[in-house]
Formats: sequence, C-alpha cells, structure tokens
Amino acid sequence: MLKRTLRHTLLSRSLAVLTVAGFLTAGLPALAQNPTTGGYRTPPKAIADLVDAPVTPSVNVSPKRSWLLLLDRPSLPPISEVAQPELRIAGFRLNPRTNGPSQAPYFLKMTLMRLSDRTKTPVAGLPADARIGNVQWAPDETSIAFTLTTDRGIELWIADVAGARARRLGDTLINAAYGRAVAWLSDSKTLLCKTVPANRPAPPVPPITPSGPVIQETRGKVAPVRTYQDLLKNQNDEAQFEYYCTSQLARVSTDGKVTPVGAPGLISGAAPSPDGTYILLQTTHRPFSYLQPANRFPNRVEILKADGSVVKQIADNPLIDNIPPSFDAVQDGPRGFQWRADAPATLAWVEALDGGNPAKPAEFRDRAVTLVAPFTGEAKQLVAVKTRFAGVSWLNDDFAVAQEYWNKTKMQRTWAFAPGKPEVAPTLLFEGSSEDRYNDPGDFVARSSAMGMPVLLSPDNGKTLYLTGSGASAEGDRPFLDRFDVATKKSERLWRSEAPYYESPVALLDDAAARVLITRETKTEPANFYLHDMAKKDNQKLTEFQHPTPHLIGIQKEQIRYKRADGVELTGTLYLPPGYDAKKDGPLPLMMWAYPQEFKSAAAASQVQGSPYQFVRVGFWGPEFLLTQGYAVLDDPSFPIIGEGSKEPNDTYIEQLVSDAQAAIDECVRRGVADRNRVAIGGHSYGAFMTANLLAHSRLFKAGVARSGAYNRTLTPFGFQSEERTFWQAKDIYQRMSPFNYAEQIKDSLLIIHGEADDNSGTFPIQSERLYQAVKGLGGTARYVVLPNERHGYRSRESILHMLFEMNAWLEEHVKNAKPAASAAASGQR
Repeated sequence: MLKRTLRHTLLSRSLAVLTVAGFLTAGLPALAQNPTTGGYRTPPKAIADLVDAPVTPSVNVSPKRSWLLLLDRPSLPPISEVAQPELRIAGFRLNPRTNGPSQAPYFLKMTLMRLSDRTKTPVAGLPADARIGNVQWAPDETSIAFTLTTDRGIELWIADVAGARARRLGDTLINAAYGRAVAWLSDSKTLLCKTVPANRPAPPVPPITPSGPVIQETRGKVAPVRTYQDLLKNQNDEAQFEYYCTSQLARVSTDGKVTPVGAPGLISGAAPSPDGTYILLQTTHRPFSYLQPANRFPNRVEILKADGSVVKQIADNPLIDNIPPSFDAVQDGPRGFQWRADAPATLAWVEALDGGNPAKPAEFRDRAVTLVAPFTGEAKQLVAVKTRFAGVSWLNDDFAVAQEYWNKTKMQRTWAFAPGKPEVAPTLLFEGSSEDRYNDPGDFVARSSAMGMPVLLSPDNGKTLYLTGSGASAEGDRPFLDRFDVATKKSERLWRSEAPYYESPVALLDDAAARVLITRETKTEPANFYLHDMAKKDNQKLTEFQHPTPHLIGIQKEQIRYKRADGVELTGTLYLPPGYDAKKDGPLPLMMWAYPQEFKSAAAASQVQGSPYQFVRVGFWGPEFLLTQGYAVLDDPSFPIIGEGSKEPNDTYIEQLVSDAQAAIDECVRRGVADRNRVAIGGHSYGAFMTANLLAHSRLFKAGVARSGAYNRTLTPFGFQSEERTFWQAKDIYQRMSPFNYAEQIKDSLLIIHGEADDNSGTFPIQSERLYQAVKGLGGTARYVVLPNERHGYRSRESILHMLFEMNAWLEEHVKNAKPAASAAASGQR
C-alpha cells in the first residue's frame, strides 16, 4: 500500500504541470509565460456560466404507459468526487468503498407525473443527499426499484407509486461492481439482486515485496488482441477482482425479506425467467487473462431453480482469445444468451456455424436456437442467417423478427419467422445498407408485457406492427411513425415531424397508436414532452423545461450544404453569434469541430445528417461556447472517408481528410462569415487524431485542439476505429495515418489535452505525451495539458472549466488575434 500511495502522490504532482513548447519570450500572454503553473483556472464568465446552466431532467415512461418519471440530474461533480479511490482491474473500474462502478452517474430527485391528468407529485422519503441509480419500474408499475449510493455502500430502495413515497428494502448492500445488479421478477413483488456476501473478510492488501515476476507465454497459437485498458497485471489484481466482484445472489421481497439464492460467485449476469420460476446465471471463473478484459474470461452458463439449485449447465465457454481481427468475427460456440421474452421459460442463444471466422466459407454463418423448460432435451434451431445474427424481437409462437448484419459490406437484413414453427422458412422484410439513412425503414416499436419483458407492439397478433425512425432526408432528419403491414411489406406513414419543429416519437400510449408521446423542440425552445392525439392532430404539453441559457437565444443556426472537390456532398451546422451580420461585421475567426466517419459508398456519405430545427444548446463539451467570444462555429461538418468496392476507406485517409477540410473552409469563406487566415480545427478522441493529421498534412489552420486522441497507430496494431486490418497487413497505412510520424510537419500551434485516467480503448495518455515530446523536440508550438483523475470524457467541474480556459486562451492567442497573412509572411511565420 505504501508503494501505491507514494506513486499516486508523485503522479498527482506531475499531472498538475502544464507544459508549453516554443513560448518563452517576454511579452507573451500569461498562458505562455508560465508553462509549469499548476492549479485549476477558469475561463471568462460568459463561458463559465455555461458550465453551471440548469440541467434538463431525464424522463422515464412506465411499463403500462400511464406515468412519466422525471429524474433530476446533478450539475458537474467536484474534482473531490471524481478523485474518489478506484480499482482499475479486468477492463473496468470500481469504487472499493461502495463496491460499485467508479464515477457512476446518478439522479438527485424523482417526480411522478400521471399522464391522465398531468398531476405531478415529488417522491418523498429520500435523503437530502440522495444518489439514485439503477431505476427500474415494476412490471405492474405499482413500484419503482432503485439504488442509493452512500459512503458505506449501495442500498436497495423502492418507491410506492400510489403514495409517491420511498423506503429502503432490507439491510443488505448491493454489489454493483460487475454487471447488472437488480432485476424485477414478473410478480412485481420480488427483486433478484446481487449482494455483497455476508461476513466478507477484509480486502486483500497489496504486498510490499513482490512474490516473483509476472510471466506470460505463447507457443504458436494465433491469438490477436485489440487494445484494452485497465487489465489485470498481477496476482494481487486477480485477488482484488475476485474479492470485489464476488456476489451473493438473493431474492428481496417488497416487504424487505431477503432470501439467499445459491452460493457466492463471480456472477456476471443473473436474469429471472419471464415467469419467475428459473434464473439464467452466468459466472466467470479462472484462468484469468492479462491481455483480455473480464467479459472474455471463461464463463459458465447455467439454469437455476428459484431456490438456487442447478437444473442444467448450458455451456462452459473457455477464454476468448482467438477471435480473428475482423469486425465480422465472433467467438466459436454459444453466445448471446437471453430468455425468450414472450414465453414463460424458454432460453435462446446464438451459435456460429463457421467457427466464428468470417474468412471460412459457409452458406449460413449463425443460427439461433432455443431450449424450453424443463431443459431436458436438446436445443432446437429457430432460424439461420447468412451473415451475423444481430438481434431478435419476440411477439408470440407465430411471429418474431430477427436481424442480421455484415460489417464488411454494411449489409443488413430483417426477417419474420415463427418461433413455434421452425420448419417454416423465414420471410425477408427489409434488406439494405446500414449506411443508407434515407431508405432506413426504422425500428419496430416494442411494449412491456405483463411479465415485464419487451415484446413487439402489435394490435392484431403480428399482422400489423409499428415503425419509428430518424426520417433522414435531403431536408434533414424528420422523425416518423409508420404502420407496417407484414403481409404486403408496405408501410403507411401515420405521422412525421414538420418544420419549423423537430419532433420525435417516444412511446405509443395505446396499441392502436391513437395517442403518442412525443418530444418537440425548435431552434430557440428546448425539447419538451407532448401528448399527441392522432385523430385530432392536437398536442398537449406535459413538461415545461426552460431554456438553460436564455441570454443566448439570438444565436444563429443554419444547416449548410456544400461539395468536396470530387463531388461528394457534405453537410455541417453553422453557428453565428447573436446579432452578427456578415455584410456589416465582416468575417469572423472560425472554429471547426469534427469527427471523421468511414463509408463504403459516396452516395451514402453525401446524405444529409441532422436537422436545422433542433434546439441550439450552447454547452461546454463541443465548440459552441466560442460563440460567446465572437467566433463563428462549424460543428460536426461531414468528414467522410470513403472506400468503395474493394478499396478500404483508410487507403486514402489523408487525401480525403484534407479535401473535407478544404471544402468546409471554402464554403464558410464564400459565405463571408469566416476569415481564411483565422481558422482552427478541433476534435475529441478520433476527432483529435483527425486534428493532428490535418496540422501535419496541410497549412489550412492557424491552430488545432486535440483532446484525448491516439496519434501513433503502431500502438493499436490489431485494428482501430473501423480499420480491421492489422499493422502487419497494412504497415504503410498505419504508418501514414500516424501523425506522430509527421510531427516535423506540424508547423501550426497545437493544444493537446488528455485525461490522466483515460479508459477508452487505444487512447492511452502516453499517446498525447509522446506527440507533445515530438513536437517540442522538433521545435514546434504546442501545449500539453493533463487533467488529473479524468477519463476519456471529463466530468469534474474544475476540469471542465480548466479545459475551457485552455481552449479559449490558446485560440485567443493563435487564431483570434493571429497576425494577418501579409504580416505573418513578412515575419516568416506562415
């Protein structure tokens, strides 16, 4: 423990250092003159106010669609909360004090709204400092189960809907460290919970003196592994994993009675059957791996009776460490276990028919099978598909829907089949590319059954279904509700979002789709919930969520369209400050914030994304905060990377990236809103990777902001993003796409920000550290900021404010107040 504490102290001190290269000259702003100054900073008040703007509540619809549950969300937590102790083991992170996930999101308050009369009632009985999580309605919607996280652990609570009052259930503590921890049984009177074992001893203590070296060995077995974070590293990690993730399964009744079920174990999943008589139990066991996360460890699948006795072992899958490096590859053997939602106790799962290897020829690659209680026979095949099984939606013995998908071609298909008649061939309902948003038929609408399971919503036992979707079109997204005739395979449009609103269906409040719960928003009005009467075409407003930043209502928003040099059509959202007039005020400094996306067709890449009518929320995570400082902002401009036919998108990644950027700048300059000599580029994660590449391969930008990116692709050698080729299969591509290799070409200023505790696959903090060192060593201009205790997405108020301070100060110096082109040329700077 002494070593760990000392290391943590030294690390924390080092992380407080902010480093800057190329700016040690007198007369420069404070940002540049104090390269090692620690302490959190705050941006100008107009920006800081955005961080503290009111947070819109989350809304949860009850199973029978009679109630709305409004959940108040907190503002950003303080760094003291984010810096709570955590264990990083087996691919995830947990808080040893609570035996739950580290930095888990939570709610503060609960309010019930009855849809019939729109009365709102706050839920009483909660402590003043409640941290509410794992919110779940009972199937009969008379109760709501949830957890409260306290300093001593995670408690199980329940709220009575009729009385709008909450109380604690039992005195046991929930173990939420490893997988789902709480589930209702269909009787709405019992919960199946993973609890902390009673009389658990003290946690294992890391030894001061190591017992020996850590050794790994391979002997000819092909076992490619993608880049994972937070893996087990030694025997102490293994002991910690077993200690904190071992649970005791228990049945907890709504009167507080706790009944243990079976023996404690490393329970990764425990799901009651729809009728509540059986339990699908999945447990992890040794041998563990130091190269794979816990979800790939050996896993045993069993069916238990309600008392915990084993009925049947379904599978005992070995360590998953031999999946080929392809997005269409899967594990060999059974996977994807679930209860059939429309049956009392029927288990379903998927099996690969090609060994999980997409390179192996096979007529059918996956099949779905079921095994019916009492689970004494052999599993029977339901349906086989020619690509990969992607999901199933159940209705009854005569009707269900299965989906399949093949990543390589982006082809997806939807089939109708009869679970009770597996000998009848399935019927193809839809077929098309997942990239083709314009022709996306939508998703089938589901409802909660009497047993609390999601089943297809159909008014006539499968003859008619409902579809909802984003409604992508050349006009932008226009969400819709369709009625689908299964026999004719035709859709009838019942409702569609209409300008000047952006509306989206949330739930059908009856099986006839006579009343629909929707959200509605405009550019200046935030999304609120409405009750839409289909016959009357009337909307009744249910919520009154207010504009979080009313002083910024005048911000101008436009969905712009333009073309790349090769004719590919692009889209972006252009924001301009309130009251700005290009003719009177002239061009502004421009901030572009983007994230590249791969496509297999130019036609799909050209499709419009987003809506011009969505609410303009000026937040702190994206670039919109710069509107308060007099910038024009182009948010989420299309940056397609296209590889048609046998070509891979990344074969011409750099060329397409630069072309995307050039087209966006040209359009903003053509409109008169942007100064070509004062343009910045920025992005987070893969957007940061994009930013560094654009600075390395073009001189289009005065500065870049790269947050939490990866810049050396040899450190992710078994694939990254949508690239499934390994480094050894595409060495030139990996090398050319790595901006680290071209650091000497980064001539414009680069701000690099990274969370010290980044938990995203591949974006290790060392990626940013090494890029900064390269730019510094080669005489470039860069600043490297490490945010203590922050993950891939930053959470604490202090970190967010400091991030905004850094971005604003960097852009103020290097973009907004940059020298004019002629002056820069004279001084040899550009």
